[in-house]
Amino acid sequence: MQADASTWFDKWRIGDARRKGLWRRINEPQLFVFSFLLLIATGTLGLKLLPRLYTGAPLGWLDSIFTITSAVCVTGLTVVDTATYFTFWGQAWILLYIQLGGLGIIAFTSVIIVALGKRLSLRQEGLSASAAEIAPHVSRKNLIRDVILFTFGIELLGATALWIVWTPEMGWRSAAWPAIFHSISAFCNAGFSTWSDSLMGHRGSPATLGIVMGLIMLGGIGFLTLEELALWGHARRRRRFFRISIHSRLVLATTAILIVAGWGFFSLFEWHRTLADMTLIDKLVNALFMSVTPRTAGFNTVDYGATTDSTNFLTILLMFIGGSPGSTAGGIKTTALALIALLGWSRLRGRTLTDVWGRSIPDETIQRAVGLTVMAFIVVTIGIFILTASELRGQGAGGFMHCMFEVTSAFNTVGLSMDLTPHLSDIGRWTAISLMFLGRVGPLTFAAALARERSGSEGFRFAYEDVVVG
Repeated sequence: MQADASTWFDKWRIGDARRKGLWRRINEPQLFVFSFLLLIATGTLGLKLLPRLYTGAPLGWLDSIFTITSAVCVTGLTVVDTATYFTFWGQAWILLYIQLGGLGIIAFTSVIIVALGKRLSLRQEGLSASAAEIAPHVSRKNLIRDVILFTFGIELLGATALWIVWTPEMGWRSAAWPAIFHSISAFCNAGFSTWSDSLMGHRGSPATLGIVMGLIMLGGIGFLTLEELALWGHARRRRRFFRISIHSRLVLATTAILIVAGWGFFSLFEWHRTLADMTLIDKLVNALFMSVTPRTAGFNTVDYGATTDSTNFLTILLMFIGGSPGSTAGGIKTTALALIALLGWSRLRGRTLTDVWGRSIPDETIQRAVGLTVMAFIVVTIGIFILTASELRGQGAGGFMHCMFEVTSAFNTVGLSMDLTPHLSDIGRWTAISLMFLGRVGPLTFAAALARERSGSEGFRFAYEDVVVG
């Protein structure tokens, strides 16, 4: 009996060692992708199997996968009306996966890695893959803790503010759930709403739009930048010097330029069209909201099917850029845009190095930004080809601009639509699902792969041969 027990223990120990060895061979990008797939799978099963989620007939498998993928990838595209199709419990289920997709995949994956004794890294989000190089004064342990504190703290403040603003109109009980839902959805840049018209019913409420814009910007600015701003504020209170990193300065500067420029152009394009019936203050606030929300938030206060082509194309450009690294936002990211612009400016001045604010940017980082942008452009282009081929054959599917808008919104996890999403064919829905997933994990995974150290077998190169360019 004792021998049998010993044999069983030895087998279990050998099996456990093999399992640990297999787990350690899973690198961080693979763990990142697997985490998303696991969330989508469990969320889809919940939509299919859990009771009391629907006001009517439950969703089919394809639409369930689409809805949960949109929630986990914090996109906001929907094939059914979230406000009327789902009960409170159905909306809560979707909100849970918005929260897990927006926050948990960053923080919880890090906790898993630490618990397993692996090297702490968040390369999969670009959050602190090179935090020691980008901001050596930021503690990695503190960063993980503050990711959680920032998220729940900001969401709580946002929900409280929205509840206060909506209580006089809706009553304190009725305002509670929409306030919580929209606060989490806005901070996670998800764009899901408990109202059928998104925020069009609040286009005349500057307070509501101001709070939502604040949540969107805080969620899309990146946790590393938020951490640095917190440290900067703490240093100022103690009258100590604190230098904000080039990364965070680029994030803040690029974000400000994009918001102000978009605000001006949207005001110009829509002043006498979709904004024509508003007061001066409401026009300015709604134009500003139109500049903020395409940066992967997905809420709307105007009908994008009624806006000008100039507005829609500018929205597409802003969706493609997205938010900042290490945030809940998608897109190629503000830093990639800034680095490509700085690269162009350096070349125009005949300089081989790219520099900003007295610092030179490593060539590897510049190449990564260019590579990610090119890959994103290729994926979006392929998506447009597929969607135009599958959707433009049908009646009432919209035109080329509708397909381009939809693909860019899906891949960059925005959630805005020109009312094409509910009318997508099965091919179109699978295309959107793939784009949402690739947009959330693809570029990030490639960035992590590019950041890994080279093995000894790569210590050679082929002979140089030049190519004519231009």
